[in-house]
Amino acid sequence: MTKLPTLTHAGDTLTRNALAVLQPGFDGTTTAPDWLRRRIGEGLASVSLFGRNVRTAEQVAALTTQLRAERDDLLIAIDEESGDVTRLEVRTGSSYPGNHALGAVDDTALTRDVAADLGRRLASCGINLNWAPSADVNANPDNPVIGVRSFGADPLLVARHTAAYVEGMQSSGVATSAKHFPGHGDTAVDSHHSVPVIDVDRDVLNSRDLAPFRAAIAAGTRAVMSAHVLAPALDPDNPGTISRRILTGLLREEFGYEGLIVTDGMDMQAIAGTYGFERGCVLAIAAGADAICTGGGPSDEGTVLRLRDALVAAVKSGELPEERLAEAAERVRSLANWAVTSRGSGAADRSGGAPDTGIGLVAARRALMVTRGDTYAAPVTEAPYVATLSPLPNIAVGDETPWGVTAELERRFPGTESGTFSGPDAGTRALAAAGERRIVAVARDAHRHGWMADALNTLVSARPNTVVVEMGVPQSAPVGALHIATRGAARVCGEAAAEVIVAG
Repeated sequence: MTKLPTLTHAGDTLTRNALAVLQPGFDGTTTAPDWLRRRIGEGLASVSLFGRNVRTAEQVAALTTQLRAERDDLLIAIDEESGDVTRLEVRTGSSYPGNHALGAVDDTALTRDVAADLGRRLASCGINLNWAPSADVNANPDNPVIGVRSFGADPLLVARHTAAYVEGMQSSGVATSAKHFPGHGDTAVDSHHSVPVIDVDRDVLNSRDLAPFRAAIAAGTRAVMSAHVLAPALDPDNPGTISRRILTGLLREEFGYEGLIVTDGMDMQAIAGTYGFERGCVLAIAAGADAICTGGGPSDEGTVLRLRDALVAAVKSGELPEERLAEAAERVRSLANWAVTSRGSGAADRSGGAPDTGIGLVAARRALMVTRGDTYAAPVTEAPYVATLSPLPNIAVGDETPWGVTAELERRFPGTESGTFSGPDAGTRALAAAGERRIVAVARDAHRHGWMADALNTLVSARPNTVVVEMGVPQSAPVGALHIATRGAARVCGEAAAEVIVAG
């Protein structure tokens, strides 16, 4: 493949460094646009993939090969937590359960093996940086954005599984990025919308929120992702992503971390809506971040140029020390070099053809919590009615990925019918739609949605033989003749639940 001509002189170090710290996405295409290839030639050192860029594993492998025709040491990042947050399997649901399921099993060897298997799959697609794992301690049951993305509410459990995940994935030659530093677990606000505040003292932060990040660093994580969260005990004025106290003082100097610091998405409203998109990026680099994650929202060439020019202008005005930008760019290149030399330990064949070992389904089965009610009914033996009680999706999960048990039950019982319900009369409407069929009710975080809990009670009261599948955090008391907590909504979680529904 012929390289495209570059538009910037190779000696323009400042401009190249400004491009090097950006990790942009690109619009919804499955091949590399010309402008992106051109900017790679000018110094861009990272590219981010999102669900819109994914059709098949083979297509992603071809895409990453196309990108690396411009420079072999290119970081290609993706947000592949598995579980509820999947980009590689955005249209089918993940082949691996997420963190909450793995934490519930509490077998670090299993977590390590699942992460290694996922890492091999990413490596076979040419991806070498994963914005995972979530190292957040889910301390607030009402957290609207973390939930099943966390290994759990126990800091020590989260710490040991974070370390196991880091070890497993990086053994495949894919760098991990423990997130969201200094912790996003004790929040009731989603930073996609505004700035969350964790208003606890430093002792609590040390023993709870920060413990998993120490474990990730000890395990050798190559990257840490910042949180757009205000922790007044650490910095009363600035959220983590733009806080020098947190990124440089705490993470670098106190924790001794030397790897890459990457920001959470800078188009999120906690930053872009408060400080401005371009200015937020300048503040983040000045505070100690090395790489700017963009592209979940704005993802065109103009965005890259605006951010590049904002960084260059900040250096020229004296707001951003040139040495700081150069240091950040060098850390990006250093991680890219690590990824190149680590390919042999992962899947060097970038064909997208890593085999499905089935370990994800094994893990999903082990994570199930099954409760049989006092009036336990027989297993489902004929086509049921699946009533999915669906909350609004959070932005991290998105609304493209299918979830639930409908597909698996349809496969076993042709003629299975289904519907999706929400709101105060969800239970009544589901009952009417079900007719005389046996009901399988599927919920997600019933403890956070009063209407959902009411709907389940309505269904169980009217039909005591109702099967209930909770695919979020199982915080509410089990209800139904059969209650199955999957601890996540990955495709394999639905498959494991369906096996129990049929077997009883």
